[in-house]
Amino acid sequence: MFRDAHVGFAWFVIVANGLAGIWALAADRFESARSSWLWRFTAVAQIGVGVEVILGVAAMQLEDLEATDFHMFYGFIAFATVGIIYSYRQQLEAWQYRLYGFGGLFLMGLGIRALFL
Repeated sequence: MFRDAHVGFAWFVIVANGLAGIWALAADRFESARSSWLWRFTAVAQIGVGVEVILGVAAMQLEDLEATDFHMFYGFIAFATVGIIYSYRQQLEAWQYRLYGFGGLFLMGLGIRALFL
């Protein structure tokens, strides 16, 4: 049950963070793309990373599954990346769209890499 949820939700996390990253980079270039909805969508996408980690840990503990070391590595790096991006938001306020744009694409890449290990 948790394994299926973990695999299925991984696609949400990958697609959502990719879209959030593209949107943020578009907002960096085009003022018309800037909206409070960008930040709401980005928040949902990045909170999804935490939910995905919880689902993965639950799957391992409750269904007695074994994950590869690199799968867990990419998952926890993604989780840490969300915190790092958030912690730099004020220091890099002038480049916030780039920070969240490239951060979202990086999270998407980590998700893809973790999914196929």
